Amino acid sequence: MNLAARTVKRAFDIAVGSLLLLFALPGLVVVAISIKMSSPGPVLFRQERIGKDNKPFTIYKLRTMTHDAEQMRSQLESSNEMDGPLFKMRADPRATPVGRFLRRTSLDEAPQLFNVLRGDMSLVGPRPFVPSESSAIDGSAQRRFEFRPGMTGLWQVSGRSELTFDEMQRLDYLYVASWSIWWDFRILWMTPSRVFRGRGAF
Repeated sequence: MNLAARTVKRAFDIAVGSLLLLFALPGLVVVAISIKMSSPGPVLFRQERIGKDNKPFTIYKLRTMTHDAEQMRSQLESSNEMDGPLFKMRADPRATPVGRFLRRTSLDEAPQLFNVLRGDMSLVGPRPFVPSESSAIDGSAQRRFEFRPGMTGLWQVSGRSELTFDEMQRLDYLYVASWSIWWDFRILWMTPSRVFRGRGAF
C-alpha cells in the first residue's frame, strides 16, 4: 500500500470511527452499568495484541467473563474447540450472562473504536491476534503485519470462530494482497448482517 492509500484509509478510519463512537456512547454507558451490576470486576478488558509492524498494543473490549478468567484458562485447555494456537469454547463457563450476549452480538468489541482513533487498529483489517497466536504465523501470511489489525475483516464476514487458524491466515493474506478502499466499504457493509445473525460467534 502506497502513502496516498494509507492516508486515505487512515482518514476514513478517523472520520467514520469518530461518528460510530459518538453514536455508540449512550449504549456503551448502559452496557457498562449492566456489566458492573452483574459481576465483580472492571468494565473494560485489556489485553496485549500484535499490530502493524509486529508492534504490541493494548486492545480494549467490554468484559464478558469473570474477573479471574485468565487464571482459569489453564484448567480448560482440554475443552478448547479451536485449532492451532487459538482458544475458544462455545459454552465457556467463564462467560457472564451479560457477557454471553455481548460476545454473540460482538458488542463487546465496541471500545476498539478507541483503538482505531489512537491508531492501533483500523476499522477493517487482519484479525488482531495475541502474541502467542501471532508467533505461529509464517510464510506469506506475515504480510498481515503491513496493515493495522481491524475491528472487522474478511475473517469476520466469512465465518468468525468457525474458521480454522489456517483459514484466518489465508483470508488475512488475501485482504492485504488485494486491498482497496472499496473492499473496505464492502466488508463494513456486510459486517452488521453477519454479526446479528450470530453465525460463528462463541
